[in-house]
Amino acid sequence: MKYVGLQQQITSNNRKSVVLLLLFPILVLVMVYAFIFFTNYSSEIPDSLNYINQEFISTIPFVLIAVGIWFVIAYFTNTTIINKTAGSHTLSRKENMRVYNLTENLCMSVGMKMPKLRIIESQALNAFASGINENSYTVTLTRGIINALEDDELEGVIAHELTHIRNHDVKLLIVSIIFVGIFAFVMRMALRGFIPTRSSRNRKNNEGGGGGGYILIIILAVVAYFLSFLFKMALSRRREYMADAGAVELTRNPLALARALEKISGNSHIKEVKSDDIQEMYIDYTPPKSKAFNISGSLFASHPPIEKRIAYLKQLYEGM
Repeated sequence: MKYVGLQQQITSNNRKSVVLLLLFPILVLVMVYAFIFFTNYSSEIPDSLNYINQEFISTIPFVLIAVGIWFVIAYFTNTTIINKTAGSHTLSRKENMRVYNLTENLCMSVGMKMPKLRIIESQALNAFASGINENSYTVTLTRGIINALEDDELEGVIAHELTHIRNHDVKLLIVSIIFVGIFAFVMRMALRGFIPTRSSRNRKNNEGGGGGGYILIIILAVVAYFLSFLFKMALSRRREYMADAGAVELTRNPLALARALEKISGNSHIKEVKSDDIQEMYIDYTPPKSKAFNISGSLFASHPPIEKRIAYLKQLYEGM
């Protein structure tokens, strides 16, 4: 594996993450245009394409307003939802001074505000970062990971999560989750028949026309959900590699994080948390074998294979 410097790795991943993030709103508009096109285009009507373009332009404000309302509500309620779904509670300073000291020292070294600390009462070994601003940024650890890791290993894990906050990964992933949620909602409503098809000027006045429009909505909704899901997974994988690199920048100890990941591997499943969206925020998440598309390291994985992450950290150590 070719060695890549830490700053080069971070710059590359940031650039690719921005591109992936821009694909979400573009996908929304592409699917809207596709629906208008397929329900209105006719080679027999000379101005058909002009009509389609005008319809699309007039629809854009309504689509953006609807998506914007959904986005704002979901964005500003996510912290409460995440904490409740994860079943976490505040980790008090008196309860675990060790975790507070490690976190405070790391924050002081880069001049960042101390995030909130929360704990999940599980013996699994895992952690994640969440929040949308300095008042809500949170690092959540399991009881198991606090008890199982040595100080330098736990420091590496906390540094990984702090990097997610410093690089605004938590906000980017929340945005991706919201967009995928929008497409999932449209898909479910289409499959249940709750989305009526609009009549077009080219559709014949019969039952077949309405049925064709309805089938088109289902197809477009499924395609949009599938593509947005792939975008989200790619974004998540990129950010995990970058957080590992950022943790090394903070601690200057890649082997400690590598040892932590070795301990976490195979022991990270928190059975108390059922939400896939929460689980995909973990430092390590491997779906149960029963889940569809569970192909390690594939397009459907939210995390790179932990073995590759460990190998990369060891490579960083050799290059230091």
